[in-house]
Amino acid sequence: MESRATPRTATCRRGPCLALTGSAGVGKTSLGQRLAAEFDVPFIPEGMRTRIEAGLDLHTLSRERHRALLEELFEEMLAAAGDAATTRGGFVADRCSIDCAAFWLYYGFGNDADATAEIFERAAAALELYDLIVVLPWDGIPLAADGVRSANRWHQLHYQTLLEGLLTRRAPENKVAPMPADIVDIDARAAWVHQRLKTGSAA
Repeated sequence: MESRATPRTATCRRGPCLALTGSAGVGKTSLGQRLAAEFDVPFIPEGMRTRIEAGLDLHTLSRERHRALLEELFEEMLAAAGDAATTRGGFVADRCSIDCAAFWLYYGFGNDADATAEIFERAAAALELYDLIVVLPWDGIPLAADGVRSANRWHQLHYQTLLEGLLTRRAPENKVAPMPADIVDIDARAAWVHQRLKTGSAA
């Protein structure tokens, strides 16, 4: 992994640099697209979802190719967020840099200590790209068996627990905003995010 995230430089901000995260099926894409339209900034889709929707079957990948794909997705995420922050005045992203570290562990690549240390170092450094990371709650809305993500809620809880633990350990507290589980309507969710950004606090 030789490339690095595009650093944020002074630019004319017209919206936030916002990431939505959480396990699959919690409503990140729908909420993210809406917020991007409301803030008039680009929406950065999740690269893995885009590939699966285009026909990728993860089960056909070798261990080496799966690892390379995670590294590739990490580079794409950092590049897209860095570019949008510096040239488009903000963004709304489906997932954040800590997701990359979480997926790395979730899929069992932590046995390579040096590569894992680099992933974690870069994921933490890239947190500067975000004004706020909104964590959508697990099990807030029913999982849909859409052929893109696992509809097994316990698989999703496994990932959500790992992600939330890493955010707690690695991200500044004022950058992480866990959304209450009882907020499920998209209008209420959007309003909640607007309020968090308005108050300038994740608390």
